[in-house]
Amino acid sequence: MSIEPARITHYIAGRDWDGDAERTGAVRNPATGALTGRVDLASAGLVGEAVTTATAAGRHWGTMSLARRAQVLFAFRELLSARRHEIAALITAEHGKVFDDALGEVTRGLEVAEFACGIPQLLKGGFSENVSTRVDVYSIRQPVGVVAVISPFNFPVMVPLWFVPVALACGNTVILKPSEKDPSATLAMARLWSEAGLPDGALNVVHGDKEAVDTLLTHPDVKAVSFVGSTPVARYVYGTATAHGKRVQALGGAKNHLLVLPDADLDLAADAAVNAGFGSAGERCMAISALVAVDPVADELIEKINERIGKLRTGDGTRGCDMGPLVTREHRDRVAGYVAAGVAEGATLVVDGREGDFDGDPDGFWLGPTLFDHVTPEMSVYRDEIFGPVLCVTRVKSYEDGISLINANPYGNGTAIFTNDGGAARRFQHEVEVGMVGINVPIPVPVAYYSFGGWKNSLFGDTHAHGTEGVHFFTRGKVVTSRWLDPRHGGLNLGFPRND
Repeated sequence: MSIEPARITHYIAGRDWDGDAERTGAVRNPATGALTGRVDLASAGLVGEAVTTATAAGRHWGTMSLARRAQVLFAFRELLSARRHEIAALITAEHGKVFDDALGEVTRGLEVAEFACGIPQLLKGGFSENVSTRVDVYSIRQPVGVVAVISPFNFPVMVPLWFVPVALACGNTVILKPSEKDPSATLAMARLWSEAGLPDGALNVVHGDKEAVDTLLTHPDVKAVSFVGSTPVARYVYGTATAHGKRVQALGGAKNHLLVLPDADLDLAADAAVNAGFGSAGERCMAISALVAVDPVADELIEKINERIGKLRTGDGTRGCDMGPLVTREHRDRVAGYVAAGVAEGATLVVDGREGDFDGDPDGFWLGPTLFDHVTPEMSVYRDEIFGPVLCVTRVKSYEDGISLINANPYGNGTAIFTNDGGAARRFQHEVEVGMVGINVPIPVPVAYYSFGGWKNSLFGDTHAHGTEGVHFFTRGKVVTSRWLDPRHGGLNLGFPRND
């Protein structure tokens, strides 16, 4: 018995949009291939209406006291924590990642909401008294206005949470454009903001494709853009939005290396390579896709990784499997094409993820963990961001060869070193030209009060996500120089002063 696909529509001014969409997109369950929803795709005109709504809401939200804004943040944090299992289930249903991984995504995003709850402390300015006779100077930070957040399919909750709580806490209003592949978890989260007391129109969700994105990048009332996605699109977003006078943080792609030195604990390194290479089916910008083995550890390390891959179960994310499907059939076929290319280019295919038994519907978008050895830098499986469960081993003779290989790569998002030598680790963290570094930590995603972002072709713009840099991105600094007379006035009020 077929089930009618659900309508998934925009969320504007605190309610579901009730118009008729000219275009829609398909939303499928990657574990079954079944069509589960039709998502409305916004026209340029509708995006413009959402921006107008956000602009009007900003006149109230942006002038609300820090104490009241913080109260909304705290309420949202409590609601998201209470309903994290429901949100995680929506992620699994539309993205495909296993439930525990989806729950971890919500939890890491929740950390940023908790960070943003401290916005009164984060927006404190400086003050210098009597810099000249009866002249004081102080600094303040004010919201930029309407901001656009354009988020990818691989983290439909965590990535919006990198930006939205900080932007709102700073007094901005937000237009959120999630991926049209898995929009339901993002929508559910937007409704929690309304339930938490966020004024209608302060956060609006519009679904769409290039038409919607281009409208956000060029609309004169959108003042800032936060984007996460592939490097070619990040470059386009940055170029287009900055040409229209906007501030931009555009986080792009990655080719993350794990350097294993001969003194490393190889069992720990093998666990890390499997966890970081195949978690979320490799659909993470912080996934380890290039393992750099310093002689003579490669043979033993590959044996240990192969042994661990043999214990993994790939299948439906609701069945307690270790790894789920890829997000779409087209993406699955693209990743399988890279596997074929690696073989054709001369890499040794140790484990072929195109084969095997999968614990799920035969129409699911399956591709299991794949392991290559003897990969060289000129091969496409090394050069390109595959964004799938493909781990490539490159052999080098020394630490110096390994660091040179990493630094020559055009990406600089994340990297890791596994070693028991503190001196080597300290040298690595200083010499490596990458924005986020792990030492015996394979996925070095910073905690919320630090900032997330890479170097080179992994970031366009000067500001990273969340943390102090996120607060600065979503605010503009202002310095005030003041001189006042010394009036004498008074009055009686015995009530305890309040922050309203």
